[in-house]
Amino acid sequence: MIEQLRRLRVIPVITIESAEDAIPLGRALSEGGLPCAEVTFRTAGAGEAIRRMTGELPDMLVGAGTVLTVEQAAEARAAGAKFIVSPGFSPKVVDYCLENGIAVYPGVCTPTEIEAALDKGLRVLKFFPAEFVGGTAFLKAVGAPYGMVQFIPTGGVNTANIAAYLALKNVVACGGSWMAPADWIRAKDFDRIRGETRKAVQSVQG
Repeated sequence: MIEQLRRLRVIPVITIESAEDAIPLGRALSEGGLPCAEVTFRTAGAGEAIRRMTGELPDMLVGAGTVLTVEQAAEARAAGAKFIVSPGFSPKVVDYCLENGIAVYPGVCTPTEIEAALDKGLRVLKFFPAEFVGGTAFLKAVGAPYGMVQFIPTGGVNTANIAAYLALKNVVACGGSWMAPADWIRAKDFDRIRGETRKAVQSVQG
């Protein structure tokens, strides 16, 4: 899982209002070079969107984001999500995922939260909201005492700053929504999403 994310370098963070958009969106992301999606549980259709993506696009790496409760984690797992991401550190959600063998990347932004995650045996964590709580300076600072931890920065990451994050040795990949914002999905502007995804891939490879 981590090696897949490391190769991708960018994780599209997706908010889908209508599950009918899941397949054309997934195809647009894949054709653009990012066969991956973190579908956020910010809408009622998130679970069904994950189910459709995992069912019809088996080559995509599909996970669930903004998972706040065990119930959401269970719904995501039942829908076929391969990983769970939460904005903060929820011991209950982490325990559920560990007990059920699903990868989990809880959000952290303090040393205390990092140590809580280490106590659970986790070594890859979401860093959120990255740009607003220290950005690359924070990651450089915690790299010394927590050299065993890898991060997935999300929140304010975009084309202007992603290279600085990916240059750090303790960053696996970055999460971002700029290549497929909710209004583009709502407008079914999948050609635009495909093109912006392609640009994102080219920028991180360069």
